[in-house]
Amino acid sequence: MKAIIYRDNGDPDVLRLVDRDLPAPGPGEVRVRIAVSGINPTDWKARSGASGPKRFPEVTPHLDGAGTIDAVGEGVDRSRVGQRVWLFLAAAGRPTGTAAEFTVVPAERAVPLPDESGFDVGASLGVPALTAHRALTVAEDGPRRLGPGALDGKVVLAAGGAGAVGHAVIQLARWAGATVITTISGPEKARLATAAGAHHVINYREGDPAAEIRELAPDGVDIVAEVALGANLALDMAVLRTRGTISTYGNDGGKPVELDVMRNMVLNTRFQFVVLYTVGSEPLAAAVADVAAAVRDGALPVGEEHGLPLVRFPLDRTADAHRAVESGAVGKVLVDVAP
Repeated sequence: MKAIIYRDNGDPDVLRLVDRDLPAPGPGEVRVRIAVSGINPTDWKARSGASGPKRFPEVTPHLDGAGTIDAVGEGVDRSRVGQRVWLFLAAAGRPTGTAAEFTVVPAERAVPLPDESGFDVGASLGVPALTAHRALTVAEDGPRRLGPGALDGKVVLAAGGAGAVGHAVIQLARWAGATVITTISGPEKARLATAAGAHHVINYREGDPAAEIRELAPDGVDIVAEVALGANLALDMAVLRTRGTISTYGNDGGKPVELDVMRNMVLNTRFQFVVLYTVGSEPLAAAVADVAAAVRDGALPVGEEHGLPLVRFPLDRTADAHRAVESGAVGKVLVDVAP
């Protein structure tokens, strides 16, 4: 089979297309013929060494993807052979991700994908959708599970609504019944966030965004899903309600975070930092189940018409796909694996 590998951390040029033997699934595992591989910032950070040195002599990257199960290991129901699936955390703690024609994963990391959902949708779930779910289910007085009605009466602020996680926050929050406000940096991203389903779109570079959000939500925002905490903290604090939650999954731009302790004490602010690797098995399983339900409901579509443009590369141009993600490509970068 064809696979992308790297043996040393570094820039995208360390990625190579090679031939490898077809892997065999072990006990509790499934083998998946990959149709589409999805790339997230965490993938290039792992490749570059920004998130720490690699743990294996050779690594096939990418956590997310979608395809069809073609073999199962001992203890896995053989009826799963032929099942269309989406994969999450494929390369977490393992040397083989989805940037290959076939990959092997624990059976629970291969989630059934409805026939009406394309592999593009499946490859775009994983990190963005599961991160968004976590961000929306950590409030003290909020739900731990998502579904229609779970966020009725709540106001969610999705920072960076044109990004992959922001897009998933908008879609999941809307599916769960929240009023969704998002902040963006320009008209094109405003168009995308609106297409994703945001009720209100605020350009944070113009006017007084805090006043605009307060006008929409006089009692304040219940949950902020934050991608750039240092840059956006002042705005978040200006619009957060008492006992509100700021769920942070990134600090884009790297601006230091400075907390006004007394102000946060008075608000009883809850800060929740989010990363999937250490979230724990129960919240992760709940997120997978709820995201799967949202997919069955058609709540997580992708493509430009749904607010998430798809930027595609063939497998032999995976290095260019990584460059696109690193340079901030708008939308979801996908690698087409199956011919």
